[in-house]
Formats: sequence, C-alpha cells, structure tokens
Amino acid sequence: MAGILTKDTTLSYKASGGSTFTEIDLLMEVPELGGDPEQVDVTTLKDSVRKYIPGVRDLGDLAFKFLYDNATTTSNYRVLKGLQDGNTAADFKLEYPDGTAHEFSAYVNVKIDSGAVNAALTFTATMFLQSEITTTNPAP
Repeated sequence: MAGILTKDTTLSYKASGGSTFTEIDLLMEVPELGGDPEQVDVTTLKDSVRKYIPGVRDLGDLAFKFLYDNATTTSNYRVLKGLQDGNTAADFKLEYPDGTAHEFSAYVNVKIDSGAVNAALTFTATMFLQSEITTTNPAP
C-alpha cells in the first residue's frame, strides 16, 4: 500500500451561489478532519455498568495555515480576509493528489501568525463549519 503525500494538496473556495471552485494559493498545513461523537449516557437503574450510545459528532473548527501573500487583490490573505469581513459563509473543497476530496461550508476567521527572525510570515484561517463534511473518493 502506497502512502499519500500531502504535496499538491489544494484548498479551494466558491462564494455562495458560485459555480466553480478557485484555489487558494500557498497552503502549508491542513487540520484533522472528522470528529468523535459525544457520549450519551443510557444507563438504567438495572445496569451494573454505564452504557452509552453515540450522540452528535463535534467536528470542531478547522485551522489551515498559509504562507502570507497580500500582494494582489486575489492573494490568499485578501480573499480569506474578505470573506471574514463580509461575514460570508463560503463553500470549500480540500483535495488530495489521489482525487479524494472533502467539501464543507464555513465562515472564516484569519489571523497573522507570530513572526521571527529568519522565518516565513504565515497566517491561519480558521473555518467555523456550517455543514457536514462530505467526502468523495476517486474510482478504484
């Protein structure tokens, strides 16, 4: 079994009502996707041990890290900051080199990461999910 490298992984977006996804350049890190269900206690007075059933999954927030680019009106920082400033949810697609893709709708919050001597300037775009994460897999 061959491992999948994250090289050539892309994050794209489309505004509400848009028809095509546009790649957001200079993606450096992707977060964990998925979540664990809450435990719902269903223990009765006759049980000798606690019993649980799975409840609602908490997918949390998704924090993507980017190399900072603010040089043009279509730069990654300006696009994501524009979504934040407009308080606009958008559709996103995270796609791996093998064709596996995850799509979701989210609001965005961006913040410039700390800086250091001899280090690249980066920023984090945190996605506040507004939908489930749907996954499409490539044909075998």
